[in-house]
Amino acid sequence: MADRKASINRKTNETDIELTFSIDGTGKSTIATGVAFFDHMLNLMTTHGLFDLHLKAKGDLDVDFHHTVEDVGICLGQAFREALGDAKGIQRFASGLMPMDETLCQVAIDISNRPYLSFVADFPKAKVGAFDVELAEEFFRAFVNNARINLHIELKSGTNLHHMIEACFKGLGVFLDQASVINPRKKGIPSTKGAL
Repeated sequence: MADRKASINRKTNETDIELTFSIDGTGKSTIATGVAFFDHMLNLMTTHGLFDLHLKAKGDLDVDFHHTVEDVGICLGQAFREALGDAKGIQRFASGLMPMDETLCQVAIDISNRPYLSFVADFPKAKVGAFDVELAEEFFRAFVNNARINLHIELKSGTNLHHMIEACFKGLGVFLDQASVINPRKKGIPSTKGAL
């Protein structure tokens, strides 16, 4: 099996990002975006998804966290897509429930080459600490559009903002790992069309 990893460097007037991502990792990460809560969420995603992620991002945090969070999503999505390669033999689909104390999150993924995000969440507040909760959806959308996957996230229940967002990130990690794993029984591209 080829080494499924990729490196992305992206520099704009708003952010400067260096990222290396491995699908077939062990859950190791070094993450520094300047947004502590976001770093925590990315660490959870990679740890439970068994991905390796090395990320350094500098952004215009004096404006707000938006550009940094969105651009990391763009770069991580690009890295996932590049690391996936031709996608031969992947499981492709995965779904399930992710509990986090009082919170329950449902996640479904299709690595389809057709980007689509459905994010259903009723957050009780606008911020967790200094982090705007709407940025979670911005990250997922940027990731989906650049990874070119179909992702459905629905928060079924929850009251604690930290737990609710954490369940989403953990769920993405766990089920993206399951969808991208190589299934030795699958030969070639996992589509009746012969292409994703």
